[in-house]
Parts: sequence; structure tokens; C-alpha cells
Amino acid sequence: MKAIIIITSTLLLIYAGYRTYRYATMTKGLDQLIERGAVILDVRTPQEYATGHIEGSVNISLGTIRERYTELDTAKTYITVCSHGLRSVKVQQLLEERGFKHVYNGGAWADLEQVIKAAIAK
Repeated sequence: MKAIIIITSTLLLIYAGYRTYRYATMTKGLDQLIERGAVILDVRTPQEYATGHIEGSVNISLGTIRERYTELDTAKTYITVCSHGLRSVKVQQLLEERGFKHVYNGGAWADLEQVIKAAIAK
């Protein structure tokens, strides 16, 4: 039982460290891209999107992006977001494979939303 508690605590510390690192480093410059007209592409399911999202974001889920990517303009800049940052990486790679030149991973939508709010508050 003691080993399980130690392992669980260690995993939680690693996850918390990752989230802190991610928030501090991966979002640098994304607020400026948004100011210049980047489109936030939320790749969660419509049900997840309905529970909360960044205002003005476009919702095309990872499950439908292979069919719907043609709705997007290859000349525009996109910032992909999801709930934790894993699906957004997959969509970023998929779009780049299909010729999109300006695609950035925004990670978790809630984290990016905080960055946007902080930028607005400045």
C-alpha cells in the first residue's frame, strides 16, 4: 500500500510539473498570433466543446478532421487546442502533412484561454 501511495504521489508531482512547464513555455507568442488573426481550432468532440470553449474558436474534432480539413484555408494561421494537448498535437501534424504551413499547438484550451485573458488584461 505504501508503494502505491509513493508511486501515485510521484506521478502527480510529475504531472503538475509538466502542466506548469507547459503553461510557462509552450504558450509563448500564441497571444501575439491570435492578435494577428490566428484561428483557434478546437479539436475536441462537439459534446466537449459545448461544455466550454474559447470564444470565437472553430470546432472540428480529431475524429472528423481528415474529412473536414478542406473547410480550412491553408493560408491562415491555426492554433490547435483540446482538453490536455494530445489531440491538438495530432491535428497539428495532420494539417502540416496536408500542406498547412502555419499551425501551432496551443495545448489545453483552458490554459490558452488564461493566456488570452492575461494578454487582454495588460
